Amino acid sequence: MYWLYSLGLGAFFLGGLPVFMAQAILRGKYRRGLPERLGRVPAWAGLVPPVWLHAVSVGEVMAAIPLARELAGRRPDLPLLVSTVTDTGRAVAEQRLPAKQFVFFPVDLGWAVEPALDRLRPRIVLLTETEIWPNFIRACGARGVPVVLINGRISPRSYPRYRRVRRLFAQVLRGIRLFCMQTAQDAERILLLGAPADRVRVVGNLKYDLPTLGAAPDVAGVRARLALSPDRRLIVAGSTHRGEDEVLLEVFRDLRRSREDLCLLLAPRHPERLDEVERLVRRAGLTWVRRSQLPAKPLDGASVILLDTMGELALLYAAATVVFIGGSLIPHGGQNMLEPAAVGRPVLHGPHMGNFAEMRDLFRQAGAAIQVEDGIGLGEKLAALLDDPARADRMGKAGRQIVETHRGAGHRTLDLLEALL
Repeated sequence: MYWLYSLGLGAFFLGGLPVFMAQAILRGKYRRGLPERLGRVPAWAGLVPPVWLHAVSVGEVMAAIPLARELAGRRPDLPLLVSTVTDTGRAVAEQRLPAKQFVFFPVDLGWAVEPALDRLRPRIVLLTETEIWPNFIRACGARGVPVVLINGRISPRSYPRYRRVRRLFAQVLRGIRLFCMQTAQDAERILLLGAPADRVRVVGNLKYDLPTLGAAPDVAGVRARLALSPDRRLIVAGSTHRGEDEVLLEVFRDLRRSREDLCLLLAPRHPERLDEVERLVRRAGLTWVRRSQLPAKPLDGASVILLDTMGELALLYAAATVVFIGGSLIPHGGQNMLEPAAVGRPVLHGPHMGNFAEMRDLFRQAGAAIQVEDGIGLGEKLAALLDDPARADRMGKAGRQIVETHRGAGHRTLDLLEALL
């Protein structure tokens, strides 16, 4: 089965190579670290083999922060190596993670992963969430390197796809020594896909442990970063996807007709979409400014702030009056709502939150989040919360309470890892 997977991935890689090269040349995408992506990573220079932590992009990197810091505190003798896939993930990792070396993860073909493993010589590999790469895991096994899945999850959307290749997937999962899953549902799905039952544990979601979730927000300082005067209210739309921005801008434009103090912070999930979103703002007839221009440039009459900085969204939620969770008005599966909840902000989301179903249900049952079905519903619920500050405050407090009571996944994960370290 591995040869069939490698054949398919190899064909996909070769077929997509022209597009890949065009994006690298024209847009700079994936140009950085190209040799590393092909397995030509710099050799590990330390005497002690590293703990290799792989986090695909910004969200996974952020979730890994508490675990990486606790690992450094408990075992300062063990150096950390971090790999990512995206440029943005790499940039945030270099800023936030206490690692000795950073690399781009190699494409999952033997001729790339095997040289990378031989040059980096890890003592253990920690894969985050759903980063389950068959050839990489098999190559680790051949070298006696244990592999652990941390903050593991199997979304309702991806589960049927994995079921179709269960024979291969079960083989791959047998190569993983420990599965630290976010929820009981995730654990059940990974078991049904063939994970050995004695290796599966439910430890919770590492994202509840983010350092930013435990501290009281400096609201005045955050608002000053955005040049927001005390009388201006802010809607933050976090991690939006294509197909949502147009809806949000139309809703916002309607709300501003009777609420001229309103401002919208629009944060596209993928930074490469910024120019596209800027054109949508212009087409909507709204004035805007990029976050990187603030506070040097006065906000003045601008009603939309486009977030063009990295790793700052979690902090900026503190300035919000209401937050909308992106990826949920379209069939994407949503994004996590912990960061706005941690700073006591009421949350709205669309009907497509399948990737965070357990979190969604928990927040809705506690009265910390409201689901809307479409743009009309979003406009109505935003108006209701903007006009009822007491209700918005109750929702925010309920969300913060959820975050406080669900912390500790990082500690539980490291307790399980001790025997392997």
